[in-house]
Formats: sequence, structure tokens, C-alpha cells
Amino acid sequence: MTRYFENGTGELVPDALAGFARAHQDLVDHDPADGYVTARHPAPTRTVGLLSGGGSGHEPLHAGYVGAGMLDAACPGRVFASPHNRQIFRASRAVAGPDGVLHLVKNYTGDRINFGIAAERLADAGIACGRVLVDDDLASDSEDIAAGRRGTGATVLVEKVLGGAADTGMGLDALVELGTSVAGRCRTLAVASAAHHAPVTGEPAFALPPGELEYGVGIHGERADRTRSQKQVGVLVEDMAGVLLDTLRPGPDDPVVALVNGLGSVTSLELYGIFGELGRVLDARRVRLARHLVGDYVTALDMRGFSLTLMVADRTVLDFYDAPVHTPAWRW
Repeated sequence: MTRYFENGTGELVPDALAGFARAHQDLVDHDPADGYVTARHPAPTRTVGLLSGGGSGHEPLHAGYVGAGMLDAACPGRVFASPHNRQIFRASRAVAGPDGVLHLVKNYTGDRINFGIAAERLADAGIACGRVLVDDDLASDSEDIAAGRRGTGATVLVEKVLGGAADTGMGLDALVELGTSVAGRCRTLAVASAAHHAPVTGEPAFALPPGELEYGVGIHGERADRTRSQKQVGVLVEDMAGVLLDTLRPGPDDPVVALVNGLGSVTSLELYGIFGELGRVLDARRVRLARHLVGDYVTALDMRGFSLTLMVADRTVLDFYDAPVHTPAWRW
């Protein structure tokens, strides 16, 4: 018997997707043959379909953000594995508008390859396709990492902003330009005191001695380049936020959006405490906290950790961020 409640290792993702679609049948349609979901009520003003995807295990990312005001489709792969380019191609073709389709891709090698192949197939089919790459993870910002920064928590912020923009009828090239700019204004840092457990083996992805934490962990259990002693959460958050602010360098009048994100096994009680500490740090640095999110938005199975994401916005980006949204995991 595995650690997770499932019918079998190979059934976890399709069973979950079928259940998700049934639970939210007022918002999404499900294609079980190719394993993707599409929005039932996209804005009629859209000329470009928005599609994202990636490995499962990060719920509610990505399927949870399919619906009015955000994504038109999502393609979940197996746990921590890229979706197949066939899935992406068929889902893209299903939601492409008269101005084409836009792929929102987290920066991982498998995702880049499969979304790239799908884009080539779409081009052959005469469907315009653009790409916005999300690469916000500061912990992987090193010349020694050939693949570049990983895409993590900022993905949901980029998806929300572009969803609001797409609803205005913005064209493909303008969406690519906006999304690239927004992704460049986001940075994330994650820590964990315990790894997730692999569905196949039930074993933790890595082990840490008591009182230690991984500083700069990835969302697939990638270890950081350093392990450090756990400190009071206020000290930890001050350290993490300081690194993010020193990198992004928002101006005194720049509105900042903050995401305090649980990685799967951190309680709301803890996350709100973390947000309180983040607010204290931003106030002390005279940073204008314009909007915030607190909760599980981009998880890593049952990893016991959290991430902080900051996005430096402007009036236009805030307007798109504030635009109406109605998805299974995000609505206002």
C-alpha cells in the first residue's frame, strides 16, 4: 500500500482529473482521451486562447486556474513530469482563438521541449502560437545552472495578469510582451523543513536532520545548495524577503503583489503568521504592499515548506490582476 490514497500508481493523475472535472463541471470540460481540461465559459472578447500545464503534484496549479478570467486550458502531466506534446497540441487546437494561442510555460527542460514541439505542430497547422516563459526562482539563479532559473510560484500571478489582459481582446504579440515583462518582475524563494514523499516509493525525496531546513528548495524536491539551521520564522522571512527585494529593487511608489504559498503540508495558521512577518518587513523597507495572496497555490505534493513571491507591478498590471475571475481555485 502506498502513502497516498489511490487505486494504483498509474491511476492517481487520471482519477484525480476526472474527479476534479466532475466536482467543477459548471466551470470546466474534460477530455479524458488526451487528459486536459478546458474552460466552459471563456470571455467572448478573447482573441487568444491561454494554455498552461506541467507535471501534476502542484495542485491547484494548473487545472485549478482554468475558467473565466484565467486559463482556457490546462494539460497536467504525470506527477512531476511534463505533459506530452500531443496533449498540448490538441488542447491548444481546442482553445485557439482567431489570433492564436499563448503557452505559459514554467522553465523546466521537459516542459520547454514538449511545449516547443507542440508549437511547431501548431505552426504546421496554421495556428499562431506564442510563449511566455516563467523563471522566477532565485535559488536557481546561477551561471552554473545551464537550464536557468526554475519556474515556480510566480506562474499563478502571470496567469492571472494575462487572463485579465486576454479578456480585453489583447492580441498575441502584445500578450507575449506583457507576460514576458510581468515574469521578469517576479522572483520567488522557497524553503522546506521536510521533503515530499514520492508516490511510487512512499519515501521522502531527501532527509533533513531535526532543526535543519533546506533554503532554496525547488517544487519537485530539488535540494538547495545549502542547508541551514531553523530560526524563528520572523528572522527567516526577513532574510528571504530581503534577498527578493534586493534583487527586484522596487521603487518607493511601485505597487508590489506578494504571494505567501504553502508547498503542501504547512498549515494556514503558519502561513498567516508568515504573511504577518512579511508585511512587517515590507513596512520597514517602505515597500508599498498593494495586493497579497496567502494559501496553497503552487504545491509540491506534501512538502513541508513555503515560498515567498514578490511581483513589482504598475497601474496597468494591477488592473489586469484585479479583473474578475471565476475558476475552481481562484475567484472574485
